Amino acid sequence: MQASSDKWPGSIALMVAHCAGMIDLVALPVWVGALISEYRFEPQRAGGLVTLFLLGAVLSCLFFAPRFSRLNARFAAFAGFALAALAFLGAAFVTNFAPLASLHALAGASAACALSFTHGTIAHSARPHRLFAAVNLALGVFAIVFLGATPNLIAAFGGRALFFVFAGVMAAASLVSAISFPTSTSRKDEDFVAEVSHISPAVWFGVAAISCMALNQAMMFSFLERIGIERGFGREAVTGVLIALGFVNLLPAPLAAFLETRVSSRAVLLGGPVIQALIVLAITLGSGFASYAGAAVFLPAVMIFTHTFAFGVLARLDRSARALAGTPAMLMTGAAIGPILGGTLVQTFGYPSLGVAAVVTSICAVGLFAKVHAPARPPVPAPEAAMPARSTR
Repeated sequence: MQASSDKWPGSIALMVAHCAGMIDLVALPVWVGALISEYRFEPQRAGGLVTLFLLGAVLSCLFFAPRFSRLNARFAAFAGFALAALAFLGAAFVTNFAPLASLHALAGASAACALSFTHGTIAHSARPHRLFAAVNLALGVFAIVFLGATPNLIAAFGGRALFFVFAGVMAAASLVSAISFPTSTSRKDEDFVAEVSHISPAVWFGVAAISCMALNQAMMFSFLERIGIERGFGREAVTGVLIALGFVNLLPAPLAAFLETRVSSRAVLLGGPVIQALIVLAITLGSGFASYAGAAVFLPAVMIFTHTFAFGVLARLDRSARALAGTPAMLMTGAAIGPILGGTLVQTFGYPSLGVAAVVTSICAVGLFAKVHAPARPPVPAPEAAMPARSTR
C-alpha cells in the first residue's frame, strides 16, 4: 500500500509514530516517579534506567540515520516499534535492576530506529515545518491521555502498569506503520560521507543547541512529579498539573505553524533557551504551589515551540534530510544525560541544583543557536502539495 506524507493516511501514521517514538518527552515524570515509588530505586538509579533507554536510542539513531535513504522506511518503523513493544512487555514482568536495564536499552534502540525514519520522512515532505507542527500537535493530545490515565493505572495496579502502557503504545505504532507509513522519496545513489562533509556547520551548531535544550528538559521533567510530591502538594494536585501541562502542550505546535512566516526564526531560537531556564528556576527555587504549577505547565511547551522552528530551519539548511533523520539522536543525546545527571544532582545537592545546571546549559544553547543563520524560506507549495490545513496544531 502506497502512502504519502502529504496525504492523510501517511500523515496520521507519522503522527502515531512520532507519539510512540517521543514517549519519553511525555512520560519522564511518571516514569522516573514510578521507578522511585513503586520499584524503590534511589533517584540516581531511577534516572539511570531512563538514561539507558535514551542512550540506546542515541546509538541506534547514529547507526540508522546515515542509512535513511538505503533502507525501507515502512519496514524499519514497523519492526522497530514491534521490538520495542516486546521489550517493554518483558519489563513488566521483572523487578531487578539488571534485567530492567537491558530491556530499557533494547526498547530505546528499537523505538529510535523507527523514529529516525519517521523524522527523516517528515524532513522530506513538502512542508517540513508544518508537518512537524502537526505531529507535535498529536503528541500534545497523546500527552493529555497519557498523563491523565497512567498515574491512576500505576496507583491501582502497581509499577508494571507503566510498562504495559508503553508496550501497548509501541504495538499500536507498529500496526499503523505497517498499514500506512509513507513511502520514502529520498534518493538511493548518494554517498553519505560526501553528503555529510558538505552539511553546513550551522546545522551542527543547531543540532548541539537542541541537545542542550533537551538536556534541560529531561533533567527537570524527570523530577517534576517528585518535586511536587515531596513538597507536600499531594498526588491529586500534582496529577492535575500534569494533565494541565498536557492541555498547554496543544498550543505551541499550531502556534509555531501559524507564526512560521510571521516571526523571526532567529528570535525564537535565541529566546527559547532563556525562557526554558527561567521556568526551571521558578520550579526549583519557588516554594508555593502556584509558582510550581504555573511554571511546570509551560516546561515542555517551550521545547516543542523552539524545536519546531529549529526543525524548519535545519530542514532548509540540510536538503539531504540525513541530519534530521538523526533528530532522535540530537534530542536524546541531551535527554540521555538529563535523568542520571539530574538524579545525581538531586541526590547530592538537592533540587535547587537543577536550576543552576539549567542556567549554564541554556547559556551554551544560546551561544550555539547564535551561530545558526536561517536561509530564506522557500515559496509555499501549491495547495495540492501541501498538508491539509487542519493537520497543524
